[in-house]
Amino acid sequence: MNRIVPLILAVALFMEQMDSTVIATALPAIAADLGVGPITLKLALTSYMVALAIFIPVSGWMADRYGAKKIFRIAIMVFVVGSILCAVSGSLLSFIAARFLQGMGGAMMTPVGRLVLLRTTKRSELVSAMALLTIPALVGPLTGPPVGGFITTYFSWHWIFLINVPIGFVGVWLSTLYLPEVAPVETAPIDLKGFFYTAIAASGIVFGLSVMSLPALPIEIGVGATIIGSLAAVLYLMHARRHPNPLLDLALFRNAAFRISALSGSIFRIAAGAIPFLMPLMLQLGFGMTPFESGLVTFIGAIGAITTKVLARRVFAAAGFRSVLIIAAISGAATTASNAFFTPATPILVIMGILLIAGFCRSFFFTGINSLGYA
Repeated sequence: MNRIVPLILAVALFMEQMDSTVIATALPAIAADLGVGPITLKLALTSYMVALAIFIPVSGWMADRYGAKKIFRIAIMVFVVGSILCAVSGSLLSFIAARFLQGMGGAMMTPVGRLVLLRTTKRSELVSAMALLTIPALVGPLTGPPVGGFITTYFSWHWIFLINVPIGFVGVWLSTLYLPEVAPVETAPIDLKGFFYTAIAASGIVFGLSVMSLPALPIEIGVGATIIGSLAAVLYLMHARRHPNPLLDLALFRNAAFRISALSGSIFRIAAGAIPFLMPLMLQLGFGMTPFESGLVTFIGAIGAITTKVLARRVFAAAGFRSVLIIAAISGAATTASNAFFTPATPILVIMGILLIAGFCRSFFFTGINSLGYA
């Protein structure tokens, strides 16, 4: 397997994954500079997620139509431009708009990067390739809090975004040199009605739930947006059944292996994805740690995730996908649930030990479930 391909893709995905969490520890400092409250600034996080929700569905069509390598490089550049605009923003509205532009780039980077990997890797080598590619998804959110805390404490929050500039340029350069060309394929015209429905559905639900959980706006706006998004989702389901080439082909779920990998992976990710956000808050607000201290504690999970990548292929080959996935899912659920029992009196070594084991479990699960789905 040509390991340079997944490593190049992993660098870009790491930048996107880390950036989505690194801002959390810097919110108070950014809010103070922009003259707004930290809760109000949560709208910047929401705008990023809304952009992801809108543009991820169309990324596959664009990669097929114009070439995955070209779209991947453009996505990195869009993300870098959004990062620069975030750093120079002087108002809440400009910062929210810049985060939305960042989200547009991130929405293209992640699925298109995986598409490049899928089309340039043999099935027999998917586990090894996916092991390398899933590192940023696990390590990025865990490194975000300590990196954000360190930069905000000892430098300026602007560098949280400016650091993406050299990383992005290196990513574009390496992609140009080493990524294989993935030729465009014959595609039907874009499903504009489907794009409209999915954009309203995903953005309405994401925005609505975010507003209801973060009282930056009246809760009525959140409820209304969620209802509109849910209605649009129902309309898309009806539309997809009739359209010959829907934007998101739901027929894929007829494949039992893909259906199980997608549904179980989504459920598991809801729980695992909450940890990088909730754990630093608990350690800071509940246990009295500084942002940098809490980030160092949570980073132990990244060590578990990276270590697993060395063992993944051998373990899956020896024990089989079914056994490893069941054990990883049960162990991951148990270690996630154990976080609820942490108290300020819990020894730090115990907390770090559980987070380390959780990193192992999540890494094995996501490596296996992603490889199964792509295969």
